Formats: sequence, structure tokens, C-alpha cells
Amino acid sequence: AERLELFQLWTGGMSFHGGFLGVCLAIVLFARGQKVDMLRLGDMVAPVVPIGLFFGRVANFINGELWGRPTDVPWAMVFPGAGPLPRHPSQLYEASLEGLVLGLVLFFCMRAGALKRPGLVIGLFAVGYSIARITCEFFREPDPQLVFLLTDWGITMGQLLSIALMLVGFGFIAVALKRPPLQAAGPTA
Repeated sequence: AERLELFQLWTGGMSFHGGFLGVCLAIVLFARGQKVDMLRLGDMVAPVVPIGLFFGRVANFINGELWGRPTDVPWAMVFPGAGPLPRHPSQLYEASLEGLVLGLVLFFCMRAGALKRPGLVIGLFAVGYSIARITCEFFREPDPQLVFLLTDWGITMGQLLSIALMLVGFGFIAVALKRPPLQAAGPTA
């Protein structure tokens, strides 16, 4: 019965990192089936993810879930179900960094020619998301089922997974920058 808990999505949400792996697998399978370049397909998918992240974090805020740690900042809020202490509205921090800021960074990188280097946008997304998530985790209350992994340093599971994702992102960036850029397809005569 404990093994089946993995599939009981109604008992808890799927973390971003697990969802990210699922999307990567779907892109690989779709690209192979359709015989398209998986890096180029991934580069087209990655820039729209911040839109979903933005709306997902706003929904977390509206639902009063995934709240922040207790604080005394002037914009602190008391969330139903989180006790009487004012807390960081960390969902809004995440919506801003993972959604708006990351989306704008990817937009401007694409405008600057990032799509000419397959895998670069994927790598930029992975690094950018990781930086945003690691930062926001300092203000977010850790999930109750997950403890701080390295209590002396205060590293959460989200930060640890984001460090791994960041390293993968740097790998994508390095490989993409080593390859010559794709030439734009011009008109044929």
C-alpha cells in the first residue's frame, strides 16, 4: 500500500522538480516519435513555463497554501490555517521571480538570438528557475512532510533539488555555446 502513495496525487501536490522531469521525458518521447530535434523543441517549450509558474503561484496565494515563514515585515500576512503569526507572502515572491522575472529574461535572451544555439534556452531556464527557487525558499515555510536536509545550513529539499537542476542547466548552456550557432533559413531562389 505504501508503494501506491506515489500515485495518490490528491494527498499532496507534485513538486515542480518531478513535474519538470515528466515534461522532459514527454519532450524526448514526442521528439523521437515526430523525428524533430528535442533540444529545439525544448527551447520552444521552456519560455512558456514561467507563465504557468506565475499563475500557479498566484493560485497558491489565493488558496492560502504554501505560505511563507513568520516575519515582521510590513507586508506580512496572516494566512488561514497557518496559525496567528504574520508570514511572508512567499507565493507572490515566487510568482514574481519564477514567473515574471524569469519569463522576461528568457524573452530577451530569445530576442538576442538564444534560439540559434539549441539547448541554450533550456539551460537558461533551468539556471534561472533554480536561482529564483533557491532565493524564495529562504522565505517559504518548508513542506511539513519535508524537513530541512542540512539543518546546520538550513538547506531545504527545494534548494537541494534546485542546485542539481542548476548544474544540469549549466551543462546545457556549456554544450550549446560550444556548438556553432544555427544559420537562419533564408529565402530560396
